[in-house]
Amino acid sequence: MTVVPRVVLSAPSSGHGTGALSLGLLAALVDRGLDVAGFKIGPDQVDAAYLGLAAGRPGRTLDPRLVGPERIAPLFAHGAAGAGFALVQGTMGLYDSISGRPGTESTAAVATALRSPVVLVVDVAAMGQSVAALVHGFRSYDEQLWLGGVILNRVASPRHEAMLRAALDDVGVPVYGALRRHELPPVLPARRHGMVPVVQRDDEAERAVRRLGEAVAATVDLDRLLVLARSAPALTVEPWSPEPAGGAPTGERPVVALAGGPGGSYSHPETAELLRAAGAEVVTVDPLRDEALPTGTRALVVGGGLPEAYADRLSANRRLCIAVAELARTGRPVIAEGAGLLWLARELDGLPMCGVLDAIGSSRDGLVIGYRAATARTDSVVAPAGTTVVGHKQHAAVLTPRAGERAAWSWEGGAPEGFVWRGVHASQLVPHWAAYPEIAARLVAAAVAPAEAPA
Repeated sequence: MTVVPRVVLSAPSSGHGTGALSLGLLAALVDRGLDVAGFKIGPDQVDAAYLGLAAGRPGRTLDPRLVGPERIAPLFAHGAAGAGFALVQGTMGLYDSISGRPGTESTAAVATALRSPVVLVVDVAAMGQSVAALVHGFRSYDEQLWLGGVILNRVASPRHEAMLRAALDDVGVPVYGALRRHELPPVLPARRHGMVPVVQRDDEAERAVRRLGEAVAATVDLDRLLVLARSAPALTVEPWSPEPAGGAPTGERPVVALAGGPGGSYSHPETAELLRAAGAEVVTVDPLRDEALPTGTRALVVGGGLPEAYADRLSANRRLCIAVAELARTGRPVIAEGAGLLWLARELDGLPMCGVLDAIGSSRDGLVIGYRAATARTDSVVAPAGTTVVGHKQHAAVLTPRAGERAAWSWEGGAPEGFVWRGVHASQLVPHWAAYPEIAARLVAAAVAPAEAPA
């Protein structure tokens, strides 16, 4: 049984300010001395990373498609252990689902699974008394949903705020705060920087989060919000655990380098936890700054949160590129997800990369984005051939060829994708390892095995 005060922050649709308010709430409560935890619904590792920056502990994603609906509450309980407050930031609109499965994958479905009250953030810049009809509709649409109240964003004036509060009072909906149009400024680093400002503990990112915390502390009734959060009932689930069923392994603990920086890694936090539980010594390597792999490295993992926008810096770090190429050449296991695949290629947009894979990357307009149910085409450190996993893709750059002689994955409606070569598994598909803990076990087993003789 897990008792964690919590709220889910959602909105009628994207663009209402949920992200900035989530960061501000966490930062404001940390400033009060509260131990808090932040979660993001969906696959967005960038939002989760910023929630972690605001909370002071790893921010985590809760994605029913990637991990299965049955793991949502256990993963939440694991990530919120010991916290005095947990905030779950929704995705899109409250009842929306990218995949068309709102019954299991929407913010509302996750809130119901977590038995959590929902606070709806509403941009009221062009709205008057109709806010009551809007919120009443969201509250009554699903009788299982617990809509605990609202926070008003982009309020025009004191008179406007009074009008909105009166309308919501008529339908019995509490208002926990009201922010003026200028009080949630766009202070975060540009989205193209991805997780880098968090992973690098960038001063600009930290100042931005503090500023949002100050804005929320001045405009939101934190005490009333905490009362709502503390009214959430206990979760009668066992927290997810990275520990293998047979107990922790004994023997050699190989060094596994995990791409990241002082503020975390480019992988989901559960990845490092699973690797440690499988017997690895996990050491961070910064692809943008470190010129060598950690001493004794026996395997490398490059998570899907590494952004494509840093191709120039990845290319400029020639010493690390050479070290990565040598690690791969000797048959050591290397798992590269997302932009990690591009880093292992011969070049990207004319810039030399690690040269592990005989492929050339090029950036294009627009994004390839979405979930894939993928089948492993080749036995690899990730999975035996024939294994099916669900992953997420989000990239602008593409590789030519799309796959090597031994492809990593195939899925319905698409050509084979990714590369398997010696101990390397490289693909732009990003699975969540919490759903496939065997990946960590296979990697560690490969890391302790004798190295393959170079050709």
